[in-house]
Amino acid sequence: MITWRFIPLSTNNAAMNMAIDEAILQARAADKVPNTLRLYRWQPSAVTVGRNQNPEEQVYLENAEKLGVDVVRRLSGGGTVYHDYEGEVTYAIIARTADLGNADVTTVYNKIYICVKDGLRIMGTGSDFSAGDAKNCPNLTINDKKISGSSQTITRGVVLQHGTLLRRVDYERMFQLLQLKGASCSQAADIAKEKITSIEAELGHRISLDTVASALQQGFRIMLKAQMEEGELTTEEKELAAKLYKEKYQTKEWNLSGKTA
Repeated sequence: MITWRFIPLSTNNAAMNMAIDEAILQARAADKVPNTLRLYRWQPSAVTVGRNQNPEEQVYLENAEKLGVDVVRRLSGGGTVYHDYEGEVTYAIIARTADLGNADVTTVYNKIYICVKDGLRIMGTGSDFSAGDAKNCPNLTINDKKISGSSQTITRGVVLQHGTLLRRVDYERMFQLLQLKGASCSQAADIAKEKITSIEAELGHRISLDTVASALQQGFRIMLKAQMEEGELTTEEKELAAKLYKEKYQTKEWNLSGKTA
C-alpha cells in the first residue's frame, strides 16, 4: 500500500493557494516529498483563469475589484472558475502519473474523479464522469449538471490536478464575475442554473464544509487504496511557496499576461 501525504483543509488567498500547489509539484518532481492530497478554501473568494487564457476576455475585472474577489492565473490549463469561500472545497492531487496508472490524460482524470465520485457517494449522492471535449476538461455531473471540475498540468512525470467540489452555488455572484459571451449577467446566471448543481441542491439540506472535506479525503483513501498520513508542507516547500507567491502569483505580469520577470 502506497503512503500518501494528506494536508487537511486550510484557507489561503488565491495567490498563496496557487503558489503552494506549484511548490508541491516542484518538490514531488524532484522526489523530495511523497504523493500528496491537499484540501483548501479561498479567502477572499477568487476567480482563477487557465494558463493560456486572457482574463480581460473572461472576467469582469472591475466587478472583481469592487467585490473584493481575487483574480489569479493557474499553472494548469482549462477554463475560468469562480471559487466561493463558502461554496466549495478545492482539492489538489500531486502524484507520479505511474501511481495513477501512467495512462493518457483522460484516464488520469478518470482515476482521480473516481475518488471524488466516491466522496459524493459517502455524502449520499451519485454522479457520472463526463469525458469533456475540445473546449471543456473532464468533469463530474449529476443529471447532466456539473458538480465538480478540474484542470491539470504534468511536469517530469508528475501530475498536478486541482479541482472543485461544489457545496452550494451563488449563481448571481458567479456571473457578476465570469463573462459569458452574448449573455448579460442575469441571463448567464439563469443559463448556469440549468448546467451547474451542488451537493446541498442534490441532498436537499445543508452540509458543512468539514463534512465535505472528510468525505472527499475518505473517497481518495478508499479508491486509491492508499494510506493517508496527515502532514504539512516541508520547510523547503514553504520557502518556495513564499517565493512563488511574491515573484509570480501576486504579479500583474503573471496574472494578466502569463509572463514572469
